[in-house]
Amino acid sequence: MSDPQPSEGLAALELRLRHELDLLELPAAPWVPPRATEGGLATDVVVIGAGMAGLAVAAKLRLFGVERVRVLDRAPPGQEGPWVTFARMRTLRSSKLHAGPALQLPSLTFRAWFEAQFGADAWFSLGKAPRPLWMDYLRWFRRVMRVEVENDCRVTLIRPREDGLLAIEHTGGPTIACRRVVLATGRDGLGGPAIPRFAAALPRHLWSHASEAIDFEALRGRRVAVVGAGASAMDNAAAALEAGCASLDMLVRRAAVPRDDIGTGFPGMIHGFASLPDAWKWRLMHLQLVVQNPPPRESVLRVFRHPQARLHVASPIEAAEPAGDALRLVAPQGAMIVDHLILGTGFRVDLSERPELARLAPHVAFWRDRPEVAGWHANEELLDSPDLAPDYAFRERQPGACPMLRHIHCFNYAATLSHGKLSGDVRDISHGVERLAQGLVASLFAEDVEHHARAMRLSAKAELLGDEYPSPDDGRQAAPLPVRRRMI
Repeated sequence: MSDPQPSEGLAALELRLRHELDLLELPAAPWVPPRATEGGLATDVVVIGAGMAGLAVAAKLRLFGVERVRVLDRAPPGQEGPWVTFARMRTLRSSKLHAGPALQLPSLTFRAWFEAQFGADAWFSLGKAPRPLWMDYLRWFRRVMRVEVENDCRVTLIRPREDGLLAIEHTGGPTIACRRVVLATGRDGLGGPAIPRFAAALPRHLWSHASEAIDFEALRGRRVAVVGAGASAMDNAAAALEAGCASLDMLVRRAAVPRDDIGTGFPGMIHGFASLPDAWKWRLMHLQLVVQNPPPRESVLRVFRHPQARLHVASPIEAAEPAGDALRLVAPQGAMIVDHLILGTGFRVDLSERPELARLAPHVAFWRDRPEVAGWHANEELLDSPDLAPDYAFRERQPGACPMLRHIHCFNYAATLSHGKLSGDVRDISHGVERLAQGLVASLFAEDVEHHARAMRLSAKAELLGDEYPSPDDGRQAAPLPVRRRMI
């Protein structure tokens, strides 16, 4: 790969992007009427999270003419999302060909950004996008789409106000009054790491979850075990091996590591899933969870090129206990002693782990609240999914108990059962953003329809000035036609 030429290549690309937007008459002119509060004007939309999803949502709302948008993120600048924090793969797991968050704008794609710096030949020789390079692309996306992010800002509480607005309490300054909230909070957006029961009672320094900061250098020469065989488990195992751990044991509950990738990225699934009967949604998502996508081939090769890596299938951990300053793990094949345990066990939905949602949690409807699911395939992960409206908004468990839930849009992984995989995967994120933004804009318009009706009347401009027709004097004005009676 040749050295990038940012001053020339990117400058030309950014001019091309501006031209594409001009051709499409974007961004639209601001149209949402301001709403006064005691502190000034209310924010139209607060987007919580400035990772890939949050940036794309904020950019799309601006293109749609929603002007007062604030984006909050708890991370320092440039570290939003997982890409340079707990993501430990070398490259993205998805194809470089996916358009990603480009919002149907060719010049906003990763490919356009890459070729502008490295050239077309480098693009064709590229395998998958290197993970740090993807983060560089997102930083560029943020700049060229003019998304302002308030970093180091953790939301502590979302609560309804008596005037029909939402209050957002956060660590970055005064409470924000806003009309809508988008939770672009990623894989753990409605909960946190899934911690097995056996681990919860163990000394905390002896185990880590794959989503945490892990000092891999401290594992040099140590015995390490990893629970799970998904992509994240493989990536963390590889990181431990590359840091020089003495041994690496992967413990997998299944009888075999999944091998087959179920194809879900075709237009029928992308655009049709959300309108399927609920029983079919459940059936398709249950199938995906049961079959489970395999880890990428390159991730598996990255692990097992190390001779000290061992795979144990059909090996759920049956017991775990401290053994001095190590751990004794018991599986069906026997016991082993390890110095550190890494849990590649994913995430779970649990609103009790989200203090910012404490006021709302008792009112949120979940799929487990539907009586008909009792007759469907048992699946705890699906039962814990929120039951979302077509615009990703929460629904109420008890109608009328918390109407403001319809103004909070859940655009994170937990939306999958209601909408499909459109709120986190690189491949289809733009389709999800489009659906969310259209629904959110429609609700803002409907809420202010009386204002818009008055504005339409007041803004009426004369198109015809009266001099377009022939004058009565030149004899070209026809006499009125006789009125014909309607026959009944």
